Amino acid sequence: MGLTGRFFLWFLTVLVNVVISSAFTGTYGVNYGRIADNIPHPESVVTLMKAAKIMNTRIFDADHEVLRAFKGSGIEIMIGLGNEFLRDISMSEDRAMNWVKENVEPFVPGTRIVGIAVGNEILGGGDQELWEVLLPAVKNVHNALDRLQLADKVQVSSPHSAAVFATSYPPSAGAFKESVMPYMKPLLEFFSQIKSPFYINTYPFLAYISDPDHIDLNYALFKKNPGIYDQKTNLHYDNMFEAQIDASYAALEKAGFEKMEVIVSETGWASHGDPNEAAATVTNARTYNLNLRKRLLKKKGTPYRPKQVVKAYVFAMFNENLKPGPTSERNFGLFKADGSVSYSIGFTGLVPSSAKSLITMKGFGSIQLRFYTISAAALVLILSL
Repeated sequence: MGLTGRFFLWFLTVLVNVVISSAFTGTYGVNYGRIADNIPHPESVVTLMKAAKIMNTRIFDADHEVLRAFKGSGIEIMIGLGNEFLRDISMSEDRAMNWVKENVEPFVPGTRIVGIAVGNEILGGGDQELWEVLLPAVKNVHNALDRLQLADKVQVSSPHSAAVFATSYPPSAGAFKESVMPYMKPLLEFFSQIKSPFYINTYPFLAYISDPDHIDLNYALFKKNPGIYDQKTNLHYDNMFEAQIDASYAALEKAGFEKMEVIVSETGWASHGDPNEAAATVTNARTYNLNLRKRLLKKKGTPYRPKQVVKAYVFAMFNENLKPGPTSERNFGLFKADGSVSYSIGFTGLVPSSAKSLITMKGFGSIQLRFYTISAAALVLILSL
């Protein structure tokens, strides 16, 4: 093969790697959960995201109304294949093919579907049967994408919770549970082959409320504090968010996947909670999310991986009034159900007033309108749609 041919092959390899690794634009994304009956319609959500310059979002299903709304928006979206479908999808590639043909193929490239999260927080969870079917489901979905020539555009992954770790403190001690490893290692091997990152849902909020006597609130909120010192690596951490990411890198390294990227698939702070969730306040939620946004916009790495830029999806776009569980679960939103901001971190919101809004509300139909004022920048965006 001549020099020109070798250069062309090299160029194609670089191009494919760039395409596959571009499932996240920039460093900041938002989870768009919809367990609610009072949040804006998807078209209005697109307007909010564009006004806030949010270019990455993640949904937990493959709702067609949402996918149609995001067509032409330029916003990159990761869709979800719910835990309830894993057993069926794991049984045959044909079933995965049917799912992809129904929920992905009709919408691309107009809607920028860049990833499929196959399941959510499976390993370490209570249903061990799902542990066993996760990898077959992942493989079947990827193979279906490959057969449709979409595998280089749509990345397959599976986000994990902190339940996969046996230890995470100090960060260098990060390690996966022995019970999880028989399922985690082959999953990581496959993700390594297809160049998918390790997605982790990390919540300093949950860590703090579970042990407020031993965790400095300022450390959890990115505020000034003494931090912690990791003696093994001689690294200093002044916030829990970075420490939890580096614990993931340490666990991956011990498992033999030191080159795998870590991306945060969920992180956030509740603005309201039950009496035993005293840290769930508007002030703390604003502090965490404002400082997190500032930190991500710096486009830098962690103490242990300084050259690997941190990327994260914040949880969540809206307060979701139908979510079960403690009060905090319904109060993670950057925006309230009416489209106004929950607190100010620099985003443009829609605020109640006497001006008639272009926003219609989910569950109220398209005829009934709410009333808002809107910033000039957001109005220009709406009028340009």
